[in-house]
Amino acid sequence: MRRRFHRQARKAFARQIPPILQEANLAFDKGDFGRAAELFERIAEGADARGGPRAPLLHLQAGRARIYAGQTALGLPSIKRGLGLFAERRQFQRLVNAQTRALSELKERGLVNEAAEIDAWLKTIAPSANEFATPLPPSKKPVLPTHCPQCGAALRPDEVEWLDEVTAECGYCGSPVREEDP
Repeated sequence: MRRRFHRQARKAFARQIPPILQEANLAFDKGDFGRAAELFERIAEGADARGGPRAPLLHLQAGRARIYAGQTALGLPSIKRGLGLFAERRQFQRLVNAQTRALSELKERGLVNEAAEIDAWLKTIAPSANEFATPLPPSKKPVLPTHCPQCGAALRPDEVEWLDEVTAECGYCGSPVREEDP
């Protein structure tokens, strides 16, 4: 009964997507990374102040946008904040996923020293991945759309929470998302 209430509440709240989130995702997709970073930073700061569950991903996206805009020094603190929030909240599997992605993207952009800095910093604030990473049994998940139909965020399997076998929750806005129609 309680789980059903939470799903219904999620659906009700998910319909009220903040326009600033839609604008941030659109700016990111269009390659206007400076504008996207500003918007994601504002959203992340608000979510962080409320202790919102989406604050870590929003900080990470703000950092990604800054780095894509060539503003690495401004992006690294946001990435660290997002990763740090996952560690503080003991969301270790999400931390591992986000860490892997962040380090990989930094290295792909030639920011090897920055990736090493974040990796070293993470070792001081979180247990090693071997201590908490539990391999999940392989399961065939539905193929999600590439972007959330509500907020426009890119959907990644490691950033969504699966509500059931066919429905995921967008990591940015909380909207339920199902497999694309063929």
